Parts: sequence; structure tokens; C-alpha cells
Amino acid sequence: MDFISAIFYIAAAAAAPLAVVALVSSLLIRIFVGKSIRNGDYPTAPVVGTVFDQLFYLNRLYDYQTEMAKKHKTWRLLAPDQSEVYTAEWRIFVVDGDKWRQQKKLASFEFSTRVLRDYSCSVFRQKAEKLVKTVQEFSKHNLSFDVQALLMRYTLDSIFTVGFGVDLNCLEESNAEGNEFIKAFDDSNELVYRRYVAKIKRYLNICGEATLKKNTIASWTEFLVESKKDPETMNNQYLRDIILSFMVAGKDTTANTLSWFLYMLCKNTLIQEKIAQEVRKFCSRNDATVSEFVESNTDEALNEMHYLHATITETLRLYPAVPVDGRCAETDDTLPDGYRLKRGDGVYYIAYAMGRMQYIWEDNAEEFKPERWLENGVFQPESPFKFVAFNAGPRTCLGKDFAYRQMKIVSAALLRFFRFRLSDDSNIVTYGTMLTLHISGSLNVYAEPRTNLLKM
Repeated sequence: MDFISAIFYIAAAAAAPLAVVALVSSLLIRIFVGKSIRNGDYPTAPVVGTVFDQLFYLNRLYDYQTEMAKKHKTWRLLAPDQSEVYTAEWRIFVVDGDKWRQQKKLASFEFSTRVLRDYSCSVFRQKAEKLVKTVQEFSKHNLSFDVQALLMRYTLDSIFTVGFGVDLNCLEESNAEGNEFIKAFDDSNELVYRRYVAKIKRYLNICGEATLKKNTIASWTEFLVESKKDPETMNNQYLRDIILSFMVAGKDTTANTLSWFLYMLCKNTLIQEKIAQEVRKFCSRNDATVSEFVESNTDEALNEMHYLHATITETLRLYPAVPVDGRCAETDDTLPDGYRLKRGDGVYYIAYAMGRMQYIWEDNAEEFKPERWLENGVFQPESPFKFVAFNAGPRTCLGKDFAYRQMKIVSAALLRFFRFRLSDDSNIVTYGTMLTLHISGSLNVYAEPRTNLLKM
């Protein structure tokens, strides 16, 4: 190392601690100010810490947020240049922008058509049949397998076929480009969320961005853009954003929910058997082939499966596909619980915590109990402002019914032909901190065939 390089190295090494001291000092001042400022009847939310807390608890972030929510329904974390306000208050709402209205109008039209509903259900059934046959291969040889990975492939195959007319054949693992896309997409999901801490850990902007800028995702979306674009009204970037939004909404959310659903059924075998009995009651004859069975999963049959619907909904209550969602305040404002916001504050509602609040769900809030959704055996929905897995008001998820149909079709098929158990009951299953509530690592299970039922 030459003399000049050594000087720069020493200077950089000295600057880092000074930067940390300056940052911590700034945050301490903000904590003091944040705790002191009051505005008559509209106080600021209590300050419980800084973004350093988020870093420390990053691997169990949603449980940390739940613990905070049990102490304060709304609280504030301080960052170097803004506040982050978190709430488990179920009256929260958001304002809608022009771009969001434009995209919603387009998506509303697509989701409301009978043609799309019929076509999508046909695709879901075809892919469910292929999934059952894939699971059968593991079952036949008594092999454990990562069911979450299979469900990710199932949902990606489905959303590409329904949304873009492209069959990736991911379930067959024969499409190298499709498999590369899956990995890049899943990696970016995690990296995008972890960019939240980039204000403190700037180096993430180097290692994370470098990965995100690889051509894998761009090449697939570019192909779709060029084949679907109306050059008069849409540019490439706009269409790429919409395509990626639909892929996140259609792939990760459904696959993650189905993974948690099967995990909870493995932990609650009586519930698993109740669903299997309900499926047998409403779908096809006992000697039906896989193909005959999935075709018998009509809308009428699915609508009669109240216990299955309740169990999926209970899964979403405790394991919402999007655990935290939020917006940035464009103006000074006041939350429904009286706390004031400053322009630029981040505002987040924590669906993961809200599903565990006793003041919302009573004393058994953390118990997995599908029966809470049933009255005389019939599913009874709750207010979307209480059960927020699909958002509420103008921002209610347009694909809610779409997602329920897909989840019911595939779960009915799997539980009709297999009984699932964890490959290792002692293994602790937890989530990875990502945009969606993904099971960390893998979910390895065994699938035992239900006697005399599995016919190809």
C-alpha cells in the first residue's frame, strides 16, 4: 500500500466512527424532541426507539412489532430524516392517488369479467392436476419434499398462463430460464425489503442493487412488454411495473398462504381431517381419477366448502400474505386514534400484529381456530377493517375472490388425495423478513396417499 493510499484508508477509517456518532446524536435529539412535542389534543405517537431497533430484530421483525403493538396500538420509530409510524389500530385508512386509480380501473375491468373467471379456474384446475401428480412421485417413494417450493412453482405457472399467456412449465423443472427467473424474483423480494435499512447500512445499495439490476427479471418482463404493449398509451417502464406488481400479487401471496395453511394442518391433524371429509362430501365420487376430481371442483362445490374457506381465512388472519403495508404522508395529518403525522412520515399498519391483538380478536387471538369464522357451519365474514389481509375500502384487493378460488381448488385437490405431515416435528418453522410472509428456508413434508383414492 503506498503512502497516499494509506492516508485515504486512515481517513476513511476515522470517518466511519464519526459518522456513527453523528447519526446516533441526531437520533437522540429527535427522540427528545419527538417525546416532548405536543399539539394540544393531538399528541405525536409515543417514541419507542429508532430504526436501529428494526435492524436488531430484523430476523423476527413482525413478532417484535407485535410485542410493541400490545404495549402501544400506535408508536413511532425515528430515522435520520423522518419518523416511521406503526399502528395496529384497525381504523387506519389511506388516501388514493391518480396513478393508483388508473391502475385500479384497468385491473377492476379485468377481474370483473366472467371470461377471466372461467378461464382462470380452468388453468387452476389443470395446474392442480399437474401438482397432484408431482406430489404423487414423492409419495410413491416415501420421500420428503419442500412443499413451499412446489407451491411457488404452481402459482407462478398459473399467473403466467392466466395473465400473460405464457406457460413456464416450472412444475416440471424442465425450463431453465423459468427456474432462473423464480430464483431472481425470490431473491429480489427479500432484497427490496432489506433496502429499508439502507439509510443506515448504505453498502446494501451496492450489493443489493447489483443483484437487482441483473437481466434475469428484466428480460422476462421485456418479452412480455413487447408482446402486449399499446405504444399509443403505455411506455415500457410503466408496463414492467404493472407486470411485476401482478406477479408479486399472483405468485408470492397465494403460495405463501398455502404454505402456512399446510403447515398449520400438519400441526393440527384434526382440522386437516375435517377438511378432507368436507372435500369428499362435495366433490365427485370416491373412485374418481385426479383429472375427474379437479373438474368436479366447480364454483358451486367450492362455495359449499365452508370449513375449508374458514381455515384458509384463519391462516390469513395469523399469517397475512403482506405482514406490513404502508404509505408516506403527503401532508401533515392526524390518525384516527388522535396521533399527528408530519409530512414525509412513513405510516405502516401491521396486519401480522393486528391478527394477534386481543382487543380485536378476544382472548384466544393467538389460537388457530377456524371455527371462529363459522356460524351453524356457514362461513361468516368479518369487517375488512378488522380482518385486513385483503386491505379495505377503495383499496380492497381486487384479486380476493380470484385468490380464494385458486387456493381452494389446489388445497381441495391435495387434501383429497394426500395426508400431510412434517418431515421433522421438532424443526422450528419461522418466516423470512421479506415483502411477503415467506416461510424461511423450506417446508419439508411427507405426503401419505389416502387409501384407494389416488388414480391417475
